[in-house]
Amino acid sequence: MPSLQRSPEERAVTEAEDGVLSRTAKAIVTFRGHPMVRSTHPTTIEITTEGHLTPRGDCIIGVEASGGCSQLDAKVKEGLRRRGSSVTFRIIVGEHSFEVKAEGDPRLELSNPHDLVIRRSDFISDRTLAVHADSAARDIPRGMVRILKDPGTLGRMEIEVRG
Repeated sequence: MPSLQRSPEERAVTEAEDGVLSRTAKAIVTFRGHPMVRSTHPTTIEITTEGHLTPRGDCIIGVEASGGCSQLDAKVKEGLRRRGSSVTFRIIVGEHSFEVKAEGDPRLELSNPHDLVIRRSDFISDRTLAVHADSAARDIPRGMVRILKDPGTLGRMEIEVRG
């Protein structure tokens, strides 16, 4: 299984326009499509390292991910656990891109080795990556979902944490 990808500049500390230092951490998780991707869940989006998917997994948009929550870089985890941090997720599949805004939370465990779950609610489990998201699986454009049904499809989720 490939490891999570990131470069030194993706973990850079940058100066915000107001002169206050703003910490930014980034990671990329790669994944594959699956014929059972439905992307109809109203409150979550999930990517998993597992290779299989059942009809109950209506929030799962990708399988065979390059890592779960526990494999994220320490700087990314630190940012996700920082009170007031904002998180942007860019899900990129071919020419399609979908962006989700969410928040970090000090209660995040980030210990699950298989799953990454973005939630609209503030529910926390070992699989929770971020909370208070502005979108869920059902909001992903249907053209993108059709492409994600192909097991030959390669996708990536870019994670950017600020604050």
